[in-house]
This record gives sequence, C-alpha cells and structure tokens, in this order.
Amino acid sequence: MAQLAACVGAVGVVLALVPPRREAVLAGLVLIAVAIALLQGSESTVTAGRAALGVFGLVLLAVAATVFVRWPALVTPAALLAAPFRLPLDFGAAHRFYVGLARGGQVGRLLPLLLVVGAAGLALAWRLVRGEQPKAVTRAIAIPTSAFVAFASISLLWSGSEAAAVSLLEYFMLPFVVLVAVVARAPFPSWLPRALAVIAIGLGVLFAAVGLVEEASHRLLFYSPSVVIGNTYSSFFRVTSLFRDPSIYGLHLVLGITVVLVLAWYRKIGPWLACALVAVMFAGLYFSYSQSSMAALFATALFVAFLAGKRPVRIAAAAVTAVVLASGTAVAAAKLRTLSTRRVTSDRSQRVELAARVFGHHPIAGVGLADQPHASKALATGGGPPTLFVSHTTPLTVAAELGVIGLALYVFFLAGAARALERVRRLDPALGLTLAAAFVALIVHSLFYSGFFEDPLTWFVVAVTSSFLAARARPPALS
Repeated sequence: MAQLAACVGAVGVVLALVPPRREAVLAGLVLIAVAIALLQGSESTVTAGRAALGVFGLVLLAVAATVFVRWPALVTPAALLAAPFRLPLDFGAAHRFYVGLARGGQVGRLLPLLLVVGAAGLALAWRLVRGEQPKAVTRAIAIPTSAFVAFASISLLWSGSEAAAVSLLEYFMLPFVVLVAVVARAPFPSWLPRALAVIAIGLGVLFAAVGLVEEASHRLLFYSPSVVIGNTYSSFFRVTSLFRDPSIYGLHLVLGITVVLVLAWYRKIGPWLACALVAVMFAGLYFSYSQSSMAALFATALFVAFLAGKRPVRIAAAAVTAVVLASGTAVAAAKLRTLSTRRVTSDRSQRVELAARVFGHHPIAGVGLADQPHASKALATGGGPPTLFVSHTTPLTVAAELGVIGLALYVFFLAGAARALERVRRLDPALGLTLAAAFVALIVHSLFYSGFFEDPLTWFVVAVTSSFLAARARPPALS
C-alpha cells in the first residue's frame, strides 16, 4: 500500500503545483490527501482511539477551513506562526484515548502546522469547487518543486527503510507541497510583509527568552537524549528553548536576526530597537553553542551586506570573509596536527565518508528516500543506531538517497528559487532581500545539519515568493 501511496502522491504533487487549471489543482489536492490517507493506513490498524482522534481532528479542520474560506489572506501568517511548534504529544495504544503527553523531554509532530495546512487545503478546494480560478504558481518554483518531490516519493519503491520513508512523506514532504500550493495562491495584501516580519521577530524573541531562562536555571523544557548526555559531560550547557535540538533552535534565531538586519538596513526599524532585538536573540543563540547556526548567521550577514551595501561595504565584507576563512583554516590545520579528523569534526568526517560511499555504490537513483543512515550503517565497521550515521549534510544525503538524478533536481530547485527570489528583490528590495537571506540561512545551515527539505520554512519562503510574484502579475481590480 505504501508504494501505491507514493505513486499517487507523486502524481498529486505535479497536478497541485504545475497546471494552472482549476480542475488539475483540485485533482492534485485530492490525490495528495488520498496518498496521505493510504500512508497512514499502511502504518497501523484503525482502533477506537484513532477513530475518535480522527473525528476530533476533522472538526478542527472544518472550523479552521471555514475561517480560511472567509479570510484567505490569513493563511500565510497562520502558517508562519504555526511552523516552528511541535506539541509535546505522544500517540499510541498505550494511552487511553490514543494520545497523551510525551515524556523525557520529547516533542511530537508539527501538529499546529499540519492543522493549518490541512484547513487551508480544504478551504482552497472548496473555493475551487465553487468555480474560483486559482493563481498560477511561479513556474521557476512549481516545476522544480514538483519534480524533486515526485521523484523523492517514487524512490520509496526501492528504499530499504520503508517505515522512515513513509513517515517522511506523510508528515513532511506531501503536506509541505500543500503548504506551497495554498500559500502561493493566497492573497498578498499590502500589510502582509509587515505582519510576517512581526511574527518572525516575535517568535525569535520568544525562543531566545525561553533559552535564556533555561541557561539561568540549567533546566531544559525539551531535549533529545544526546543533548542531555552532552550537557552532563561538557563544561558548557546547551539550551534548546522550545525545540529538542540546539541547532534547530539556533536556526530560528538566525532567521529572526536576519529579518531585523534587513529592516534596519532599509531603515524600516529604528536603530536602537534593532540593536535591542538583535542583542536578545544573539544572546539566546550564543547559549545554543550551535556552530552550524553561527555559520548560517555569518553567511547571511555577509549576503545582506553584499546585496544591499555599496562598494565600500562590499569591500569590507569581502575582507572580513577572507580574514575569517584564513583564521578558520589556520585553526583547523593546527588542530589536525594533534588530533584526528574524526575528533576535530566530532565524527562528522566519518558520516560524510560513509554517505559518500553509499552514493558511490548507488550513483544513479540512490538507495531511496530516508535510507541513507541505514545504508551508511551497513558499510560501517562499528555498530550503533541509525541516527549515528545521518550525514548531516543535505546535498550528500540527497546524493546518497536519490543519486545523480535527485542531486540534479535539488540543484534545479535551488536555481529556480534563486531566480524567483531575484525577481522579488527587483520589485521590492526589502522583501526580496529578507526572503533571499532567509533562504541562504536555510541552505548554509543544511550544509552542516540535515533537514533542509524537512524544514517547513524552506517551503514557506518559496511559497511566499510565488505569492508575491503572482500578486504583482495580476492587475489590480477596478473599483
């Protein structure tokens, strides 16, 4: 059943994004919903608890969908507001009503976002049934996105980790395609950029405040076992805020700081307020001790300076980049003289080497979706759970799981997004640079910490980009 669901989902992805016709978009949304239902059916049997939970979920979806039918412009800010949150809920037959509070610092699925996406999808389907003509998704985004996700879905047919692939499709990739479909077709009123900026900064300040409280109390709200072990045996204490991993927490702070930097550069926010906001978020970022997040912040700040600054600023940014790279190279070389590469990179070098070997053994279409950790483990000399063999490098993970075909589609996706983002920047420099800088932060972070396509903000950025371009392409209605 899972293989059938993957094929149905692949067709639905293409129809939901590429054709501009109302019937095709509606058919695509229906096929994606069918695929998700089939994937859920392949995971477990229906019980009374699951049925009751399903009925409750349908009621919530209907209520939220009614709101989005009446006010479709709320879809975009609602999606951004819900995107980071994972409710600490656990599902299973062990709970009386199939759902209960998670224990041990764990957090659950992206349930708030899935609710928003499902309701927005229902609202869009309802409007399509009633005859509304949908806005076309920008082709530079629609074609690469649908091609990559469709191929990733089909790769479940040869994946050696079917359960993990099913989870990835059911809870991430297929819902995120619906996210693109609904946000890209949502209205883009004049107040939306300001609302999105307020939400992004507000979330960053909230996360930083929680992280600073954790640092002061040395107590984490949510965490993974590896974080607890690291804090126990390290001389420093890593905070996670409302996330289970310091690097994910750090990325959200980087995105908040990025918005403030662009707004300050274009003088859309006062300098003192900008400094205060950046100080709070950077303090929270510091105690995450996330090197990938720091690298993303550095790259994003330079990106903003290069695109928005004049020649002296660009020269200074280039000089800073050269100094930092030279210093980093010197420090790394000094450490390698006394320590092994594995110790210097915290075992990342071994993960990269194993993932590269997996790609070498399956160069055309890879080992299939979600199977890179298991394939790497099979090539390793030591044991351990598959999580110890995640490459933590998105391009390499894509290459290992989807081969040269998937890697080409990944580059195609990045190129299409870059092209669309540049169009936005020419029309609205502040909005375009904010979206582009956020996309750069997501890319750089994904080079050191996997999860680029599992992060809803990746899809949100390209969806907002398409929504803006569609709004500018349509002439304003006559009053």
